[in-house]
Amino acid sequence: MCGRFTATFEFSDIRVRWNLDVIWRCIHSALTSPNIPVTVRQGGGNECRLMHWGLIPNWAQDPTIGNRMINARAESLTEKPAFKHLVGSRRCIIPADGFYEWRKQGKRKVPIWVYLTSRQPFGLAGLWDVWRKPDGGKVESFTIITTEPNELVRLVHNRMPVILPPKTKSMA
Repeated sequence: MCGRFTATFEFSDIRVRWNLDVIWRCIHSALTSPNIPVTVRQGGGNECRLMHWGLIPNWAQDPTIGNRMINARAESLTEKPAFKHLVGSRRCIIPADGFYEWRKQGKRKVPIWVYLTSRQPFGLAGLWDVWRKPDGGKVESFTIITTEPNELVRLVHNRMPVILPPKTKSMA
């Protein structure tokens, strides 16, 4: 389960990498918002949007469902009601430069920071949706897709986020 990740790089570094048309407003707003910058496909281009981490499906009655939907298992995406209709149309990239998994050491859990040896930013695969509040407002939210761990992460945890190949520039 990916419950924490880091994004300590300059977001200008990913503007070209992911062909982002709209990023500056998003990053400036992120400084004063609890939401997280996420890259989505919009109108033929990619743009950065601030979203709530923890998917709130558009059909949800209670937004607190998002607290339990920070991750989505890749193996069951097309089976789960909250995710199956998003797979083809609501994919996103979450910019990161590392994520944490916890290793049990006796009775304690110790955080282990996982990152690329190059220390370069990378993208985590995600899905997003829009939930309408009772007052008519909207909440855009996302979940991080997880998968079986690679050989290194397997030493620490039984799941890891899906890390997209470096050439991934869009969600289309």
